[in-house]
Amino acid sequence: MTAKLAAVRLGREAVTIRQWARRYGVRVLGKSGREVVYDFADLATIEGCIWRGDEVPESPEGRDVLRARLAAAA
Repeated sequence: MTAKLAAVRLGREAVTIRQWARRYGVRVLGKSGREVVYDFADLATIEGCIWRGDEVPESPEGRDVLRARLAAAA
């Protein structure tokens, strides 16, 4: 998902999504024209951690583990 679309879905600014991508090393899935396509599940996990006040795992793999753990708990 592009930063613009992710921003709309997450209620954030596109610049914030791009900052997260740079800061947390969000998975890049490719490009759509001139825009980068990010892994939305990775971005949503970052948003959830920030919203809950939790520490954001440093790697995409760490965020995968967190997502799996939260899904199992639900």
